[in-house]
Amino acid sequence: MHHSGHGMDGMNMDLPPFTLARGLAFGGDAFFLVGCLLALALYGWAVVRLRRRGDAWPAGRVAAWALGVLTVALSMCTKLNDYGMVMFSVHMVQHMIVSMLSPILLLLGAPVTLALRALPAAGRGRKGPRELLVALLHSRYMRVITHPAFTIPMFIASLYGLYFSPLFDFLMESRAGHIAMMVHFLAVGLVFFWPIMGVDPGPHRPGHIMRILELFAGMPFHAFFGIALMMASEPMVDTFLHPPASLGIEALGDQQAAGGIAWAFSEIPSVVVLIALVFQWYKSEERVSQRADRAADRNGDKDLADYNAYLASLNARGR
Repeated sequence: MHHSGHGMDGMNMDLPPFTLARGLAFGGDAFFLVGCLLALALYGWAVVRLRRRGDAWPAGRVAAWALGVLTVALSMCTKLNDYGMVMFSVHMVQHMIVSMLSPILLLLGAPVTLALRALPAAGRGRKGPRELLVALLHSRYMRVITHPAFTIPMFIASLYGLYFSPLFDFLMESRAGHIAMMVHFLAVGLVFFWPIMGVDPGPHRPGHIMRILELFAGMPFHAFFGIALMMASEPMVDTFLHPPASLGIEALGDQQAAGGIAWAFSEIPSVVVLIALVFQWYKSEERVSQRADRAADRNGDKDLADYNAYLASLNARGR
């Protein structure tokens, strides 16, 4: 596959008009393909290791992880990747999945917890992968990049700063730039949703209310970004200014579609995360009340007897 001066011109001149079937045909971007296979293999290895040891690992987490990896593969290892180079709308689908759907699914797979449990502890005084991971989780660096004061502006800058500046066109000129951008979207999504999902241990453990607030702090900007693209009266991004004639699209219509996708997508994570949060909240409340019940069973309602005695003593004093 040869690349012409501008990176993609030679390749994409003869892309047929976009259909879902054509978009989802296997495209084989090596970087993401290897990454996805590695992600599945390492996770699988860790789960098998736990099971062999006799530890349970929820099937739901395995399913969430596999789905998360699959969403990355679907957006990056198919022809969507070729269409995404010349069609703003397809690129936006890739961006939204990789930054807002994949991270949530991957985080529901609890990879950090799994790694901490599966990686063998190194001998005394030695530093193995597990120790390095723990050190990283406790590092100031992690505390900064997962702090809402960093993640929310980062999440927003990934939209406005990138698309409405020359940076986007520069990155889109090469395969490497495009890959770097997609990796960035995935990483920003992961650090944004990590404290919010609250499945894995991280530097920040906000309460449930805070997490819902953090979630909703980012989403309006997303919706507004989509609306800005839909309302624009001329194409805003040079990369997509001259779509190949074979696609049969025009730049402005395609940009409006991209805006619609960004706007619609800003609701999806909110709903998914909200369901997950409410469920977690319910579970944690349930655990608290079970703990109280168990404590009462254990000490034979001694607390209650003590309390009654205390009330009686107050009563006696009051007379």
